[in-house]
Amino acid sequence: MNEVQTGERQTGAMQVVMIGLGEEKFALDAGLVREIIDPVPVTRVAGARSFVPSVINVRGNVIPLADLRIRFGMPQPENSADTRIVVIELALDGEPVLVGVTADKVYEVTEISQTDVQQTPRVGMHWKPEFIRFIAKWREEFVIVPNMERILN
Repeated sequence: MNEVQTGERQTGAMQVVMIGLGEEKFALDAGLVREIIDPVPVTRVAGARSFVPSVINVRGNVIPLADLRIRFGMPQPENSADTRIVVIELALDGEPVLVGVTADKVYEVTEISQTDVQQTPRVGMHWKPEFIRFIAKWREEFVIVPNMERILN
């Protein structure tokens, strides 16, 4: 992949948006993030996949709202003052698609150094390994860099 596709820079670092889901921290590739918004009213969609149960209206555009906590089998707390929706753009089946992702908290935009990247352990993880691109260190704790294309397909 070239550096534009992966969000990596010449320095071997990747710009990410740090989000919290429950007690876990995730790093979303900043190149995917279009905007971060406060929660908006949701419309449930009958027959939708469990982890994308509803749609939202973002400035006249109807976009699906994904809940990664469902996909990762995590508890779903009520929205708090810190809850945000991170709107990302992915290529699904070769087409650009906007998707909202619920985050319990958005921390900051930062960089993850390639030297801090760890291989995803095949044993002991309670998540499907194909959902995780890699694990990295951030401020002395491990963060998960999810594979959003696989999670949402």
